[in-house]
Amino acid sequence: MAAHPTLSNAAACVFDAYGTLFDVSRLAEPCRVQIGDKTEALVRLWREKQLQYTWLRSLTGVHTDFWHVTGEALDYALAAINVDDPHLRSMLMQLYLEPPLHADAAATLSAIKGKRLRTAILSNGSTTMLAGAVNGHNLRSVLDLVLSVDEVQVFKPHPSVYKLATDKLGLAADRILFVSGNGWDAHAARHAGMRVAWINRLGLPRETLPSPPDFEIKSLSELPPLLGL
Repeated sequence: MAAHPTLSNAAACVFDAYGTLFDVSRLAEPCRVQIGDKTEALVRLWREKQLQYTWLRSLTGVHTDFWHVTGEALDYALAAINVDDPHLRSMLMQLYLEPPLHADAAATLSAIKGKRLRTAILSNGSTTMLAGAVNGHNLRSVLDLVLSVDEVQVFKPHPSVYKLATDKLGLAADRILFVSGNGWDAHAARHAGMRVAWINRLGLPRETLPSPPDFEIKSLSELPPLLGL
């Protein structure tokens, strides 16, 4: 099977972590008994605030690691649903150290790793958070690199984050296929010169932003055929 012509010179496949390999929408399931019918609302608001706070911190130049931002976002989300439970907060934060894996993630990484492509994660996640997630799901053997924004002290979509991947892999941007389940992330990586596949699992409309992704797919399992594997 031949790779898509646009990807004929691809040498690496770089994945976003949260929302791409790890299914953060299911993060609070172990706490559903405590949260009840507000579980989905909590998770949705937690994720929204988590991203908003990374963007605000990047724009204002007030950086802290993703663990701290995740805690700030959770505090807001819990207050918004009128929950004050330190034990529940602690449980939810710990779940971010080993978030659920999307069902097709491990098989896709295995199919790509060891062929002609290198594999990596490029994430807002702190080094500690990513280590917990990767080790908890035994993904070390199918990843060449795990890259955290800790190294550049600014969050996505800042261009220096995507440059971190090209520098560490020693590749020109157009030799990297970047894969993300987040539309804004996909656009930013394409703006940085990478080839990009956006995983649109929910059938959302495309973002009305410059530099649209090269490919729109519905699941990670569609990647190997694109790459000719």
